[in-house]
Amino acid sequence: MKEWVLITGASEGIGRELAKQFAANQFNVALTARSQSRLEQLAAELHDKHGIQTKLVAGDLSDRETPGRIFRECRDLPISVLVNNAGFGYQGSFAEEELKQAAEMVEVNVSALVRLTHLFLTPMLARHTGRILNVASTAAFQPGPFMSIYYATKAFVFSFSVALAEELRGSGVSVTALCPGFTESEFHRRAQMNLGPRALGMMSAESVARAGYQGCMRGGVIVIPGVMNKLTSFMSRRLPARFTARLVRRINGR
Repeated sequence: MKEWVLITGASEGIGRELAKQFAANQFNVALTARSQSRLEQLAAELHDKHGIQTKLVAGDLSDRETPGRIFRECRDLPISVLVNNAGFGYQGSFAEEELKQAAEMVEVNVSALVRLTHLFLTPMLARHTGRILNVASTAAFQPGPFMSIYYATKAFVFSFSVALAEELRGSGVSVTALCPGFTESEFHRRAQMNLGPRALGMMSAESVARAGYQGCMRGGVIVIPGVMNKLTSFMSRRLPARFTARLVRRINGR
């Protein structure tokens, strides 16, 4: 019997490519995102190409009731892998950002991830097997002026994932933090980011997803795809936070 993976934010970017990776390796896929039509298009593509089963749950993770609904609708599926990929960012001054948008970012990037992890972890522990892949970012490794909420949420995802991985050591359930850098996707347009020269080192969503899939399946705790991302992350974690904050401020153009 084929295993099932649940992927949030599956309609585009890294989430879409992760769905392709799991389907190509004969996982049945449960997909969730806000757009029902995009999910239907992706599900048809994966079914036709790989012959796998799909389950679609459209919903907005900024609504705190959505994680529970996703869990209820997938309760009859033996979800062996949970991929918390959904997230968004915004580039601009915190004081000028709408409070509603900032709160929704915390809800999607942090709260929904925590809720889904808690809900799906319990049956995994009962079966003594499972994998959780949380998509963090290289933004987790330094403060991010003019993207302060986004950077802080990704720092939470990274810290939570690594801590939980240690808690669950020996349980049969692994937790992996995927920390990509700049990636070709719709994220940057929606975040109103001016990439400038940063676009030169951008990775494809497909290559990031491939690294994430492989790291998750081998039970790795931290996966940083790409040589440049590994190098910059190494340096960020060893330099003073005030220094890296000033550097990121310059990069973000303020």
